[in-house]
Amino acid sequence: METKDCILTRRSVRRFTDRPVPHETIRQMVSLAAYAPSWKNTQVTRYYAVEDQAVKEEIADNCVLGFESNAKIIRRCPVLMVITYKHGISGYEKSGEPTTGKDDRWEVFDSGIATQTFCLAAHDLGLGTVIMGIFDDDKVAETVGVSDGEIVAALVALGYPDGDPKAPPRKDADALLNFR
Repeated sequence: METKDCILTRRSVRRFTDRPVPHETIRQMVSLAAYAPSWKNTQVTRYYAVEDQAVKEEIADNCVLGFESNAKIIRRCPVLMVITYKHGISGYEKSGEPTTGKDDRWEVFDSGIATQTFCLAAHDLGLGTVIMGIFDDDKVAETVGVSDGEIVAALVALGYPDGDPKAPPRKDADALLNFR
C-alpha cells in the first residue's frame, strides 16, 4: 500500500469480526512501529497485547471511567493493545535534568507517534484499530501488570474490521496551515 493511500484510508474501527489476530502479525506491527521517531532514539514505547477476555472485561468494567462506548469496544475487540511509555527518559538528559521546557511531555509525544505508526501498520496489514484515551491509567496498569516505571499512554482496540467505516469530514489545509 502506498503511504498516501494508507493515511487516507485508515479509519477508527469500533466493530471487529471474531477472527483472531495471529501473534506474528502483532509482532510485525510492533516491529514496524519501532521505526517511529523518538527523542534521541530512546524508543520508550512498550506494547501489551491483551487477548484474555476476563482481563478485557475487568478493564471495560472498572477502568474506563464509566465511558460505555470504550467499554463496549474493549469487550468486543479480539486484542486490546495497552500502549505504555517508560517514564523519565524521553525529554531528559542522562543526568535526569529536562532538556527543554517541555519536561516529560516528550514521552507522551513519542508514544503518540509510535501509536499512530502502529495503527498505520495495522491498516496496511488489513486490520482495524481505534485509539482510546478515556481510562484510569493506574487501574489499567494494575489490571494488565504493566512493568514498574511505565505509564499507560493509550488503549488501542485491534482486530479485523466488521464493516467499512466512512471518513468524517476533515478541515482543509487552509484552515490548519499558517505561513509566516
